[in-house]
Amino acid sequence: MQIESYQDLIAWQRTISFVKMAYVATAQFPREETFGLKSQMRRATVSLPSNIAEGQGRASRGEFYQFLVQARGSLYELETQIILACELGYFSTEQKQRLIRESRELGRIRNGLMTSLKSPSS
Repeated sequence: MQIESYQDLIAWQRTISFVKMAYVATAQFPREETFGLKSQMRRATVSLPSNIAEGQGRASRGEFYQFLVQARGSLYELETQIILACELGYFSTEQKQRLIRESRELGRIRNGLMTSLKSPSS
């Protein structure tokens, strides 16, 4: 796999878009959530492209792979927080479904990148 920059990776580009989506969605949270769920969700979301970028900048494919594993954990964390936000009435069911659907698509893209790192021909 020959990538000049992490910014060339579809996985990174899509997670940047997802960060923007999550920031817009959490902007409607009540003021008392500023340092609670809102902050937690934003941190988890920002960690997605950050882990991809940091991993791509590492010296080996194995290290990159480990950062993608961390991104998977952040996706699962975020999905849990999206569900909680809906349960608390901060998101509509439609918002929850849209965010979860995008999260799962990002997971598939990330899985493809992980598979390509394991492939000897990349």
